[in-house]
Amino acid sequence: MELEFNQRFDYYNMLQYVNNEPSVMHCHHYTTLFIDLAQKTREMDGPRLLQESMEESFYLVLKKYYISKNISDRKEQIEIATEYFAAVGLGKLNITRIHSDGGSAELTHSHVDIGWLKKFGKSEVPLDFITMGYLSAVFELVFNHKLQGYNVTQTESIAKGDRISRFEIVRI
Repeated sequence: MELEFNQRFDYYNMLQYVNNEPSVMHCHHYTTLFIDLAQKTREMDGPRLLQESMEESFYLVLKKYYISKNISDRKEQIEIATEYFAAVGLGKLNITRIHSDGGSAELTHSHVDIGWLKKFGKSEVPLDFITMGYLSAVFELVFNHKLQGYNVTQTESIAKGDRISRFEIVRI
């Protein structure tokens, strides 16, 4: 199955759409600034809030796509999810292990991590809350679980100087 990815721009309302869903594509400058803000508001759960908002957003977009294209096969859902991740410019995602209890994934290229390196230099901690939210959404959809059903942790990070970024996904 190949991802259908139709972009259009509504000049009257100045809105971009991907597959008829409102969409905002940000350069690494903007993306890293809201990640930096999340980091600076740790005492108010900034990273968790950013991760959960990404999870909710991607959950809805992917669920609508799966329903509208009648995609229920897990393998096809994973394939579409990794293609969509790349198509929106987030990077090269590979889900390396998947099971209803959790799994693992890696990024060999990451818009977030590379953007962070360009703007701020090396990070002391993993910070790809966008991908963590995305992976939660993917696992919830593939295994028909409700939102916030998985905990995702970034264990390696290109922004920290690691060769790739790695994530562990665990059912809550």
